[in-house]
Amino acid sequence: MYKKQILSKELLAAEKGVIRKKWHGKLPVALIYPNHYHVGMSSLGYQVVYALFNQNPYVVCERIFLPEEGESPISIESHRPLTDFKVLAFSISFENDYLDVLKILQAAGIPIRTEDRSDKHPLVMAGGVATFLNPEPLAAYIDCFLLGEGEEIIPPFLDLLIEKQLFGQGRGKALRELASRLDGLYVPQFYQPGYDKKGRLKSFEPAEGLPQRVKRMSVPIAKPAERHTIVLTPHTEFGDKFLIEIGSGCSRGCRFCAAGFIYRPPRPWPEEVINSVIAGAKDIEKVGLVGAEIADAEAIERICTHLIAHGKEVSFSSLRADCLTPELLATLKTAGLKTVTIAPDAGSERLRRVINKGLDEGTILEAAEKLAEWDILNLKLYFMIGLPTEEGEDVEAIVHLTKKIKHHILKICRDKRRMGTITLSVNCFVPKPWTPFQWVAMDELESLQDKIKIISHGLRHEGNVRTTFDVPKWAYVQALLARGDRRVGSFLEAALKTGSWKKAYKEVDLNPNFFVSRARDRDELFPWDFIDHGLNKDYLWEEYQKGLKAEKTIPCQVGKCKRCGVC
Repeated sequence: MYKKQILSKELLAAEKGVIRKKWHGKLPVALIYPNHYHVGMSSLGYQVVYALFNQNPYVVCERIFLPEEGESPISIESHRPLTDFKVLAFSISFENDYLDVLKILQAAGIPIRTEDRSDKHPLVMAGGVATFLNPEPLAAYIDCFLLGEGEEIIPPFLDLLIEKQLFGQGRGKALRELASRLDGLYVPQFYQPGYDKKGRLKSFEPAEGLPQRVKRMSVPIAKPAERHTIVLTPHTEFGDKFLIEIGSGCSRGCRFCAAGFIYRPPRPWPEEVINSVIAGAKDIEKVGLVGAEIADAEAIERICTHLIAHGKEVSFSSLRADCLTPELLATLKTAGLKTVTIAPDAGSERLRRVINKGLDEGTILEAAEKLAEWDILNLKLYFMIGLPTEEGEDVEAIVHLTKKIKHHILKICRDKRRMGTITLSVNCFVPKPWTPFQWVAMDELESLQDKIKIISHGLRHEGNVRTTFDVPKWAYVQALLARGDRRVGSFLEAALKTGSWKKAYKEVDLNPNFFVSRARDRDELFPWDFIDHGLNKDYLWEEYQKGLKAEKTIPCQVGKCKRCGVC
């Protein structure tokens, strides 16, 4: 325990902006990120939720992360164990962190299964983007899920807990009242799945008085959110950089991207809101602008100008290759930007039409030239392998496109006798819920490994080109947990017990390929269909069919069309 307290104190001492509150008379909430401190504190969503919980004057919220093996989880702020908290709130961004949820509960001595907890145990809840894509693999372990964006669902959730004194009613009655009174709150024990002879989900029935579908809560367009770093610490992926979200969602409609569909309609936050955040961050030197779509060049230019005027360094999560205007490039140059990230996602023109990327090769090459002309010489490129309809020539096209990009940069840099670094990040495509590709099977592991070899071999002699690759076996785990129903929880428990996913696959009397490698029928009931994102399932199917034909769809026209069902 002494060693853990020292580590916690060292982390706390390096932080700026930590929220410290007295416990007396308050509801103690443990906000848990099921990964290590470095990963959790790099999550902007986690930081935003930390502030939202602590905004309630009757709540004290402290942070907890995955401990080292053999240690018990304790809070960063006051070094308290999980059993001291009334509510354990897991913030989950990635499916591969599901196993760590169980590890944390086990390490704290809390029963991992909901059915084994009594009224003396904390209420175990979860939220985060992974859970409102598909919470079912965690259904046996989480008492309730908050489905949606924190600004809309956390305040009323806390009000119900505190004002109605639900803890005095007992666990079952409290959960029933929460489920019946709060939009966006899902209690798995009150929903019963049924399966057909082939093992497919055939029904999903709520208890009497509860809705057939649970509405996912989202921040209205008319009510912009201020999402920014709360606690600055050097112990993150971004160091001491202050992150500001400049918008939620994306209008482009890339068919593989869950965020582009579940965060509809796309909502760029007003410039006055962003500038207000910037003005409030007086002692911050470095600012990072993040968002799924940073595409409005004029708005970015104005925001960057505002940042520079306030003496800030600026960087971006990524930029669209088709938004690099001369004015924006000049602003980026003034800001001292040295690296830009662009996501072609596919190497071939045809496959980019399949995924509805909306970028042609000429635009990508022109973007590389423009960046080089302004001395922005380091380029990060995101690609995927295993996309629907992908052939060998599409994989080879990643190699060819990379070489073309390098050639176009060299044309600009030849007189300067220097060349920046091109870094490829190649990831395995995982079919995600709530996308047009939710019906497709994931590519086989052997096929993915062969495609990695093609790219690695094709670029092995290219100087100034670096490649990093996703690990197919972990992409497989992600697909299992993203696409599975609540029976998949058995694999989580087996992996917890055996310490190995490979052993878990053998121990559980289910074929994981049934969830990962099986294409779905059009009318199949998905484990996540009970969530109401406002999306029309027929629209997603139509987009899937257009993808198979390599047909494009125009970007979202918010408020002007009714295609997807959200507006």
